[in-house]
Amino acid sequence: MIKRLIFIPILFLLLCVSSCSSFVAIERSEHECSDSAFVQYLKSEGIPYTHNNHVDILNGAHMKFDSLLADIEKAKHHIHLEYFNFRNDSINEVVIGSLAKKAKEGVEVRAMFDAFGNMSNDRPLKKKDLEAIRAQGIEIIKFDPINFPWVNRNSRDHRKIVVIDGKIGYIGGINVADYYLNGIEGVGEWRDMHSKITGEAVNELQKIFLDMWEAEGGGRIDGKEYYPEHDVEGGADVAVVDRWPGRTPERMRRAYANAIHAAKDSIILINPYFMPMPIVRKALEKAIDDGVKVTLILSEKGDIPLVPDGVWRVGYQLMKRGAEVYMYTGGFNHSKVMCVDGKYCTIGSANLNSRSLIYDYETNLFIFGKEDTDELQHYINLDKQNSYRLTKEIYKDRSCWRRFCGWFVTVFTPFM
Repeated sequence: MIKRLIFIPILFLLLCVSSCSSFVAIERSEHECSDSAFVQYLKSEGIPYTHNNHVDILNGAHMKFDSLLADIEKAKHHIHLEYFNFRNDSINEVVIGSLAKKAKEGVEVRAMFDAFGNMSNDRPLKKKDLEAIRAQGIEIIKFDPINFPWVNRNSRDHRKIVVIDGKIGYIGGINVADYYLNGIEGVGEWRDMHSKITGEAVNELQKIFLDMWEAEGGGRIDGKEYYPEHDVEGGADVAVVDRWPGRTPERMRRAYANAIHAAKDSIILINPYFMPMPIVRKALEKAIDDGVKVTLILSEKGDIPLVPDGVWRVGYQLMKRGAEVYMYTGGFNHSKVMCVDGKYCTIGSANLNSRSLIYDYETNLFIFGKEDTDELQHYINLDKQNSYRLTKEIYKDRSCWRRFCGWFVTVFTPFM
């Protein structure tokens, strides 16, 4: 038994090391723009790269749900939703009510949620709730249902995707749960961002949803009505980076790492549970060493015991390396966003820890264009104003116990 306990973490560490050892990073170049270098990488990997998109950055849950509910109301043919969880609470009741109304009008409504995500929240959808939802004309299925003896796959569907009439897409970090609107006692505000997109990239979000729907037993759905022509002209180029375990297991972590490796001037990011995989951490360290200004906004609080201590430790280590690290005081910042050189940015569902980058299903948009990047960076800078800069004195002022907990939890980074 002891040998097995020793072997398991060694195996995980070897997996992390092997994923980094075969990785070919973009070389930071004085003669090539960072966005051009990164686009070239994305295309070389066969990652869907689309043109003629319009992106709206939705700064917080109120903006997201106001926009989403308005678009649901205007739906004509279908509404597809894929979330980590639909928490059985007030905003879920509003969303389900809006979907039921459209289903009664003849609109096809399909929803999917992660079984573990549902079970792990404090107000899960139960069998009777699902029966009531289905009775209103909404097709709803679980990803990877948990059955006796309560063992399922380790991979979770962590995506947050909506597609309406094949023309409008939503993607980001906000689940259907009212704590995004009202916060959580003991933590405070639950801060996050989302995005709305129209244009060619919506086809890729639709494909992700329909592939998952078929894989989980919902049946094959196809036809031109699900992939209509898009009338958006100009706008942003958008790459849709999707992690599907077994299909594209390394895609998200390599895309994130190369987005960082391509940077020449600046990187600013917010990401929760910030104990990044080695491939991402090494990319950040190299950027710092090469003189790129790296700014991290991390949360001093969190919803998982001990994890904030690990975040503090990692932030302090990168601060000593040369990064500017800010600790967010407005609650828990659950956003997953990054801007590079003022030229491109990303928003989506992926955390930078092992859980997201080794195990889970995740989707991010990588958006190219100064206008959208400036808008996202503006919102990031507002969060920076609700933060204080981490210093050696502040970190050393933490108790020995909290610093020990930080060391202890980072030992288990491959599991987190």
